[in-house]
Amino acid sequence: MRRSLNRREFIRLAGLIAASTGVAGCASVYDRLAPAPGSWTPWPIAGSSTFSHLNRMTYGPRSEERAAADDAGIEAWIEEQLAPESLDDPGADLRLRRFTTLDLPSDVLADLSDRIFDNVDRFTVPDQLRQATLIRQVYSRRQLLEVMVEFWTDHFNISVEKGDCFFLKTVDDREVIRRHALGNFGELLWASAHSPAMLVYLDNQSNRKGSPNENYARELMELHSLGVSGGYTQADVMELARCLTGWTVKEHFWRGEFTFNSQFHDAGPKRVLGEAIDPLGQIEAERVLDVLSIHPSTAHFIAAKLARRFIAEDPPPGLVDLVAGVFKQTNGDIRSVLRALLMNGLEFVQPKFKRPSHFVVSALRILNARTDGGEAIQRYLKRMGQPYFAWPTPDGYPDRSEAWSGNLLPRWQFAYDLAHGALSHTTVDLPGLVQAAGPGDPASLVDRMSTLLLGQPLPPTTKRALLDSVERAGAIDDEGTPSLLLAAILASPAFQWR
Repeated sequence: MRRSLNRREFIRLAGLIAASTGVAGCASVYDRLAPAPGSWTPWPIAGSSTFSHLNRMTYGPRSEERAAADDAGIEAWIEEQLAPESLDDPGADLRLRRFTTLDLPSDVLADLSDRIFDNVDRFTVPDQLRQATLIRQVYSRRQLLEVMVEFWTDHFNISVEKGDCFFLKTVDDREVIRRHALGNFGELLWASAHSPAMLVYLDNQSNRKGSPNENYARELMELHSLGVSGGYTQADVMELARCLTGWTVKEHFWRGEFTFNSQFHDAGPKRVLGEAIDPLGQIEAERVLDVLSIHPSTAHFIAAKLARRFIAEDPPPGLVDLVAGVFKQTNGDIRSVLRALLMNGLEFVQPKFKRPSHFVVSALRILNARTDGGEAIQRYLKRMGQPYFAWPTPDGYPDRSEAWSGNLLPRWQFAYDLAHGALSHTTVDLPGLVQAAGPGDPASLVDRMSTLLLGQPLPPTTKRALLDSVERAGAIDDEGTPSLLLAAILASPAFQWR
């Protein structure tokens, strides 16, 4: 019997597999080093349209989801996902019960976060939010909702590393992002503008007459609504900042709640986007929010971002225009916008490099892994560059392949640890997976595993290169082969793309 590889040896093997399977026309795997990740050719879309489509609308399609979409049709599956309230979700709900901070009001969260005893500290609240986020992504049947929650979390980015955001983000996630993720964009924008977490993150709690702070006003136009080329000027930013003076956050009693302080508000006349704003206190900024939410530039900006997330990094302009048109016709009804995008856009999907969260969660989902979403997984997300709720700048985590394709080592390490049962409180039923695949040689096992994970068997030349790499490393044996082959497929270029 040959020995199994340790993790360090597997990392070298993964690099060699990347060299032989990630570059067309390569010679023997040992004849070259792995290329620079950014030079990889995008992996082809899976042969099964159902798999490739679900891979855009879920965090990795499980076998039962693929079967349901095949039986009912992808259009019916989309309609079901657009009505998440109709889907029972016991798998996620039962696991979420242990996270006791998710439904608490801001003042109670603040009190918990200030404690130093009772096994509660400053990190309890954000840690539970991170774990709950991963649990929902892995176990929820409401997959399209979870994908949209992540989309809006990036769009209205807030880092828990800044000030009281470490506990206020839990309220923002519950009351702003999740409540409105499939609702109306104007209501979502309004809720975000009244979110104490957003006001703290972008410094509006200190925005006062005489010395207005422009941070939130600028990002509200540039990142949250109109887009950088949306037709506004610096004068518009300054005037909107004046409208937002006095929008702040309570301290002491009822800490962490939104409040409008008229003493801090600039009551002078203002003009934003060519429209005169009457001196009406808090209502001034709310009038501007109404204008921004239905502005044509906002419609195009949101349509383009959604198309980039779901379809391609450079989506067809005609598709973006169509989706923007639906946005305008429905005054920003997110369900209608998504329906138009997915029903008309899935035929244009192009390969996208998985962001770390999608890479990790897709492995866990497709393999039906059991996980608590705890420190072992969160540590890997941090090493891969995407810890939940920690992107420091207001633009949110990048949505382009080049931002993620240069940090592969922790992905390879995660693949090894997951396949070999080395992640605390996270397990894969590998014997059950092998038994379900049926008896066979390593080549047959690769076919079955790759069909499960990739939606199709690896091409013959790629499969041969992978098997040759494992064989030359002296790692083929009866006991360790399934774990090693699973790790190799998870670490391969093919699984990095969706």
